[in-house]
Amino acid sequence: MKILRTPDERFSNLEDFPFAPHYTLIKTHDDSDLRIHHIDEGPGGAPLVLCMHGQPVWSYLYRKMVPCLTADGMRVICPDLVGYGKSDKPASRGDYSYERQVNWMGQWLEKNDLSGITFFGQDWGGLIGLRLVVNYPDRFDRVVISNTGLPYNPDSPQSLVEEIENFRNNEPTPNLLEMQRALSQMGTDPARKFAYWQKFCWETEDMPIGLMMSIMMERPPRMLLGLKLALYKLGLISPLPTPLAKGYDAPFPDATYKMGPRAMPSYVPTLATSPSLDEQRKAWDFFETFEKPFVCAFADNDPVTAGSQAQFLEKVPGTKGLDHPSISGGGHFVQENAPEKISSIISSLVKTT
Repeated sequence: MKILRTPDERFSNLEDFPFAPHYTLIKTHDDSDLRIHHIDEGPGGAPLVLCMHGQPVWSYLYRKMVPCLTADGMRVICPDLVGYGKSDKPASRGDYSYERQVNWMGQWLEKNDLSGITFFGQDWGGLIGLRLVVNYPDRFDRVVISNTGLPYNPDSPQSLVEEIENFRNNEPTPNLLEMQRALSQMGTDPARKFAYWQKFCWETEDMPIGLMMSIMMERPPRMLLGLKLALYKLGLISPLPTPLAKGYDAPFPDATYKMGPRAMPSYVPTLATSPSLDEQRKAWDFFETFEKPFVCAFADNDPVTAGSQAQFLEKVPGTKGLDHPSISGGGHFVQENAPEKISSIISSLVKTT
């Protein structure tokens, strides 16, 4: 397996990210060494909160939540998924299957021998982290999720499968604005609109990650946004970058390092033909008997995961009798837009259960 490693100097002088790095070596299927990075803040004997990020971000996403949680008496561990942040980056599309990510993070969990965990996951952090709860139930005491899911659609109609496969295989690559408009449409079938994200990510060789995160999280004024988009069309991948954009661009010196963010959306099991379907079925079988505290804290304005909490609230016994707050204006990345709110939800669950 060909594996890339981002040079340390790429992470020098990032704004608001003073955390010391920690590294764990695991093994790939072909016995290659794979290095996974995490941050570990707060007292060693304090209640442990494991925070997992999604795509296309890294543990930098938690820089605002870490001080909130440690000030509330928590120990906070935030790993970088393989392919992201300071973790190693396999170079092939096929390296990033859902099952490999679950396996890699499972090895990382075992190597660090973590237990008594309160898990928090958002986006892919939920998809992978919830599978860790299934595989290592004795290590987890509580679960909090936001803007994520555990996709399992065994009955998606063949007509929908064919429509999406035709779109992904034959239609032109959507540009940045077309993709964003498709994702923001409320009421559209989730698999249909997510196909735009899958296609954009895979077919955009040099994804403008910092630019996309800045647009979503910082909402620049219209004139500045127009200038940035014009410069991007002229070939600048990260035009007029803010400190936030630099933070999210840091793991990726060039396009060859971006295979994880490009490939992983294609592995989300949104259809009956998707990989990992049987593993997702087993995961839902597990959560339908899961009685430990389980809180859903979704944003009220995330079009990507709108309504996904309903399945958990209906099926997971551990959700009963608990408050499941809606985060006003949290957007998809609540860690950036509402760090104090989501941190207080996590801390409250730990202290009251």
